[in-house]
Amino acid sequence: MVVRVPIPGTMLRGIGELERQIELELTAERLQEALKLLKEEESVVQAELDDLGFTSDGKVDVHFDEGFADAAQTTSERARVLSLADGLKQRLDDVQAALHRIESGTYGKCERCGNDIAPERLEAIPAAPLCMPCKSKK
Repeated sequence: MVVRVPIPGTMLRGIGELERQIELELTAERLQEALKLLKEEESVVQAELDDLGFTSDGKVDVHFDEGFADAAQTTSERARVLSLADGLKQRLDDVQAALHRIESGTYGKCERCGNDIAPERLEAIPAAPLCMPCKSKK
């Protein structure tokens, strides 16, 4: 399917029209690919959180065997699991925010400056909310 979008104040004819159609088709194709990748990542991250005992109310339910060696080791292991869960939760939030941007039509726009995010960046990091110049200022 080719999406045709009129550009105000211009008349697209011949090669220019074909180039614009191809560009839009690739953009729509990239958007569909990003949507697919983000949904897959959302499922994977959610499964990892479930495996760690992450509950829907934002808590992590960590259990260790009664015979676990000692309190220090238990505390250390609990801290490791909680840190891992925090990272996964942040990743899930980022993916869900990107899915929301796709739904609202703002995917590919930098949240800080409003400029387009380079397609290469979105291909590498589909959930990227910032363009490279804004990310480097962070």
